[in-house]
Amino acid sequence: MNQILRKNNNIAVRLFSSPTLDTVFMVEEMIKKHSGKFNRTQLWEKLPRKIMWGTYKIVLNYLEDISKIGVAKKNILVYIWNPPHARKLMKMKGIKYEK
Repeated sequence: MNQILRKNNNIAVRLFSSPTLDTVFMVEEMIKKHSGKFNRTQLWEKLPRKIMWGTYKIVLNYLEDISKIGVAKKNILVYIWNPPHARKLMKMKGIKYEK
């Protein structure tokens, strides 16, 4: 998901980098471990490995889009993924689940 800006002399400049899978897992684990304790900026400052703010925002948007995290009042990050509940939903009639 690299966005590239082309200049007149055909030199490509990368505006931000795509998050690696390790980065996504690292952010997800931090949110899971500290659910409801920190806002976006506080959690970003406490990450075990530093990443760019833009990359961090991409990871947060991704995790929110797939319903693994939610954002409460004052931008507090909350881990909301519930695998046992998801398995129950998959077994319900009328729910189509493709592996």
